[in-house]
Amino acid sequence: MTRTVITERDVVDAHKGGQQSIPVDVSTIVTAAANDRAKALGISFVKKDSVSSADSAAPIAPPDPPALGNGSVALGSDHGGYQLKEMLKKYVTELGYRVIDVGTNSEEPCDYPDFAYAVASLVSKGEAWRGLIIDGAGIGSAIVANKVPRVRAACCHNEFVARNSREHNDTNVLTLGSRVIGSEVAKEIVRIWLTAWFAGGRHKKRVDKIGDVEGRFLKSVQSVDKD
Repeated sequence: MTRTVITERDVVDAHKGGQQSIPVDVSTIVTAAANDRAKALGISFVKKDSVSSADSAAPIAPPDPPALGNGSVALGSDHGGYQLKEMLKKYVTELGYRVIDVGTNSEEPCDYPDFAYAVASLVSKGEAWRGLIIDGAGIGSAIVANKVPRVRAACCHNEFVARNSREHNDTNVLTLGSRVIGSEVAKEIVRIWLTAWFAGGRHKKRVDKIGDVEGRFLKSVQSVDKD
């Protein structure tokens, strides 16, 4: 099922066109920035089958609203991922999200763990809704990010894995390899990953077990520190 994404730009265009409501259905994704701008402009989101009836056109909340970090996406890369980071920064902004760019800011050689940690830390502390990290292969940054408590990072090289990582694993950090995928594939992976919903159900039980494993190791470390 194809899901429509409504961005802040769509809301602004609707306002300029004199619209007071935007029709949506259960598969529609409304970004956080779009939702905020709609509230500011007095535009409501209404179910498509209710648009013809003013009495039944009740606003509905956007699915999977980014509550943490005000819908912001922390973005970082090493020198190998710098060019792709810059392109994706513009793309993610166009989708309606606020970007927190932690660097790097050039193609001067640097160390990916520094930037992977910076992104993962913002997500862990709730200062960013999600995180996106790019290096040459995407693997090293995923390893670093997964060392940070409350972070579930996935290295995704195609659209299926990106969607699966969200729907089944509730990942909150995405890593990409600039030497593995092209820019258009990267954009599609990012779009799918940002808009896919966590399926919950049996998957929630399994994600909770991931948290349990993390918790056991954290307790072991704290116990060793006390000794």
